[in-house]
Amino acid sequence: MGKRLQSVRQEAGLTQQALCEKANLSYSTLAKIERGAIKSPSIFTIESIAEALNTTLDYLIGRTRTNDLKKSHQRSNNGVTFVYFDINGCLVRFYHHAFALLAEKSGKSPDTIETLFWQYNDKICRGEMTVDEFNQTLAKHLGMNSVNWVDYYIKTAEPVPKMSELINWVGERYGIGLLSNIMPGLIDIMLEKGIIPKFSYDSIVDSSVVHTIKPERKIYDLATKKAGCPDNEILLIDDSRANLMAAARLNWRTLWFDNFRSEESISRVKQALETGNHNETLTSPTEEFEPALS
Repeated sequence: MGKRLQSVRQEAGLTQQALCEKANLSYSTLAKIERGAIKSPSIFTIESIAEALNTTLDYLIGRTRTNDLKKSHQRSNNGVTFVYFDINGCLVRFYHHAFALLAEKSGKSPDTIETLFWQYNDKICRGEMTVDEFNQTLAKHLGMNSVNWVDYYIKTAEPVPKMSELINWVGERYGIGLLSNIMPGLIDIMLEKGIIPKFSYDSIVDSSVVHTIKPERKIYDLATKKAGCPDNEILLIDDSRANLMAAARLNWRTLWFDNFRSEESISRVKQALETGNHNETLTSPTEEFEPALS
């Protein structure tokens, strides 16, 4: 079990210390479990570790394989068995409202705040910058005593209508996961508050945890391992063309999601999975789609 735990932790991109913090576990206890000094940890300890690693107790103790974590999933007509959803732009909308609210509080223009945000976004989403450091940077540039970006994000994040129904529909039929460029801690907060659909996801790939972002290859390689299936059986649903093109180059299936026409996009996802029309011609977001089979 120690070797299995170490392997799952490393695949998740977590250090021992990071896992201890997520699982509310002492460092010495985790280290002893991984090296085999503790051979029979309590069930409560293993449950906490499994939850922190987004896996199951059965898998950690060797009762089941990764591919058996859920019931057997359907295979679409074009071979998809696992579906990854992006979060920002697919499951939630937030950017412009958050910028507008912070602009109102700071007296700066929304454009100024948006420029600042994107200047540091990649760094914080890789986990190279903490949320506190980002808040301090924003406060300094905006001339404010303090800023709590997470508060602005949570206050303005709007669930995309009917995505909960789609997540449940997909999750009942296929392996399902989240693959997101996102700041530390936001996924847990949004799941807790129900801003993103609560579901027993097979895989959650959080950029701030694995220290790589889309469209970098490393994050797709990690996501493929966590999906537990060949790359050509994975479908990525994302609102970013760059992210989709990077996935397509690795033989993933792709679908662009337009959260301003969410009902149409949801219908397209279901149709793609039912008919096998996954990859699409990657035209500009303002153009109509032309389904293309590979």
